[in-house]
Amino acid sequence: MKEVSIFIVSDSVGETAQKVISAVMAQFPDVEETNIKRYPFITTEEDLKVILRDALNERAIVVATLVNKDLVQSLADFSSKTGLDYVDYMTPLTKLVQGKTGLTPQEKPGALHKLDQEYFNRVAAIEFAIKYDDGKDPRGFKDSDFVLLGISRTSKTPLSMYLANKSYKVSNLPLIPEVPLPKELDRIPSEKIIGLIGEPERILEIRQSRLQSLGLNGDSKYADLDRIREEVAYSKEVFEALGAHVIQVDDKSIEEAAAIIECVAKK
Repeated sequence: MKEVSIFIVSDSVGETAQKVISAVMAQFPDVEETNIKRYPFITTEEDLKVILRDALNERAIVVATLVNKDLVQSLADFSSKTGLDYVDYMTPLTKLVQGKTGLTPQEKPGALHKLDQEYFNRVAAIEFAIKYDDGKDPRGFKDSDFVLLGISRTSKTPLSMYLANKSYKVSNLPLIPEVPLPKELDRIPSEKIIGLIGEPERILEIRQSRLQSLGLNGDSKYADLDRIREEVAYSKEVFEALGAHVIQVDDKSIEEAAAIIECVAKK
């Protein structure tokens, strides 16, 4: 089976690389499978090296659209040491233009997207919401327009994605009494923190429905009313400690909850 694995690494959205890859792969109709993984908003060497190690393990080609010269050098050094295959789309042409004009490049990620800022802001916000969904990386909190907090089944992810489609950068974190809060939360202004809460009985119904859809036993602790009441009480304590704006979600649509959050932003 002829297949190719490609990792797209970008300090912006990565759409530039995606378009070129699509054009190139169209020249290889006999390739049966193309596995493409996109890694947007890569701005630190630490994150870059994790991705490069994964690419090496998967024998993937790395396609980079990085404008930061330190990240580009880190990629080149890694490739030199390990034999990783990579293509740097930005640097060669950047150097040629710099040589012709004598001007220094800005090294500003996403500068191209100013051509259609509204569209690309929305794309970037959606990528951001996916990357920082469900507390995957608390480091994203500082770059968020809003950080949504709530126990399981309080609409954190649907609300994050809806707001992302309106170009807001949103991260979210599930609240679990046994799991300590990430320290990054302490540095987030309270006006950016949104607490989502619901009545325990309503959350129980939603969780039971979720378990049934997965073919799982509805008698688990996840769908225990006393446990849910404990989680709700804990979330209220967290919201008060952080000064969060609290929204009761079980009587509101996603659109209504989003409108409330947007009003908070305008205050």
